[in-house]
Amino acid sequence: MKTKPSARSVAVLSIGVSSLLAALKMTAGWLAGSTSVLADGVESASDVAASSVVLFGLTMALRPPDHNHPYGHGRLETLSGFALGWLLAATGAGICVSSVQRLYEQHEAPAAYAAWVLVFSIVTKSTLAWWKLRHARRTRSSGLLADAYNDMVDIVSGLVALLALSLTLYDPQRFLAADHFGGLVVGFIVIFLGLRVVRETTMQLIDTMPDNAVIEEIRAITVTVPGALGVEKCFARKTGLQYHVDLHLEVDPELTVRQSHDIATEVRARLKQKLDWVADVLVHVEPYGEAERQPPNERREPAPQDGPERIAPS
Repeated sequence: MKTKPSARSVAVLSIGVSSLLAALKMTAGWLAGSTSVLADGVESASDVAASSVVLFGLTMALRPPDHNHPYGHGRLETLSGFALGWLLAATGAGICVSSVQRLYEQHEAPAAYAAWVLVFSIVTKSTLAWWKLRHARRTRSSGLLADAYNDMVDIVSGLVALLALSLTLYDPQRFLAADHFGGLVVGFIVIFLGLRVVRETTMQLIDTMPDNAVIEEIRAITVTVPGALGVEKCFARKTGLQYHVDLHLEVDPELTVRQSHDIATEVRARLKQKLDWVADVLVHVEPYGEAERQPPNERREPAPQDGPERIAPS
């Protein structure tokens, strides 16, 4: 898959950018005395750990199948997104606790220069989030998508922190606690995002079926193969960046086993060729429309399971 290496490149870049932003915001928040900016910096520091987890998952997901893992190692990428979700939730809880503890502390108003750090962070994270979303959709990476959502929350948290800081700077006497309340709101936002990521990755881990559009695309390509008369059943489950498909293929019941096998092989090859997000296909051959093609009076009733056949008296 050509887009897989780019997903890893995005994760590596994200680690560098998040490290820079975390250092800037935590330093500015500490020196300026701003709880909301410091909380936003802690959230960015969690982005570094999050992107590192995603990078690990993407790297492991690219390992080829082996004897003990015939379906590959793609689930490690999903698990990285799952771990990232809980990491975000824990980070958000920590931000909330810290903000509540400082809620009614008496202190001087924060310095105004901290606002410029937030503006720089919002612009940078907006660009990075858009780039991650683009690559996450192309690679179907759960971990990279979770990391993009994480950046979106970073944008929202940055806006909240900027608003809280602005209120405090506008009137320190009336809105001195606004900076702390901003940190509390940021914490709740991070918790919400983390739990959302946990839910989405859990759905993949329990083999939730993909959207109907994905299944219909598989069905449509299948019936383009000569001899493939229909699809009785189609199941798909996501294992990391790709899907494994189980297909019940309908063919002419008069064909030989070899002919049916050749059609099934061609279906498997075509699906993998046309859909780069399909890792493999397991095809089960079924007779096409056998019951529907027989007139009602010619359909055979099932034979009795035991005992001699009973003949009605004339």
